[in-house]
Amino acid sequence: MTRTQKTVFILAAIVALVLGLTVYRVLSGPDQGDQTALIDAGIILLPQSRNVPDLSLTDQDGQSVSLSQLKGKWTMLFFGYTFCPDICPTTLAQLRQIKSELPSEAVGKLRIVLVSVDPDRDTPEQLKQYLGYFDKQFLGLRAPVDTLQKLANAVSIPYIPADTRKPGYTVDHSGNLALLGPDGTQRGFIRAPLNGQKLVAQLPGLVERK
Repeated sequence: MTRTQKTVFILAAIVALVLGLTVYRVLSGPDQGDQTALIDAGIILLPQSRNVPDLSLTDQDGQSVSLSQLKGKWTMLFFGYTFCPDICPTTLAQLRQIKSELPSEAVGKLRIVLVSVDPDRDTPEQLKQYLGYFDKQFLGLRAPVDTLQKLANAVSIPYIPADTRKPGYTVDHSGNLALLGPDGTQRGFIRAPLNGQKLVAQLPGLVERK
């Protein structure tokens, strides 16, 4: 096992521990029945919402976007990149399918965002072309590595910046999604791999929450 693989393994273990503790605390709460259905769908809500730093990123149109501009809708935040060989295209295709099966009222209250962990190759033009293959309404964001790490750390979605000197490099990252509420705080996570059928059943009720 390489040093990078060990680092990813440790980070993944930490995230699994955090999610495990969160599940335990949630299931000990008063709304155990509703929470059990959400957890079964892979939706892990935090016992208390978590503030997210108001960082500035750039979207696929080259426009500056601050995280505070994501308020008003529930946001599913996925960290990935356009040259990803497996996790990213699979996840984005699943999210497209889930969105297509949701009621229009739920779709109107939901936003899907890809945050690139590969800013060297993922230019705004590249992000726009790539996301267009899945859903032109998906939002793509990019930022310098230090900003990305601040955001990833804030929402507990680990990734390892790649050695961009290597040709055809890949970027190690989590497949989990961060879940932001309409108030801009982090409300929880959606665990990978996604269960489309169960998410379609649970998301309409979730996005009705304030």
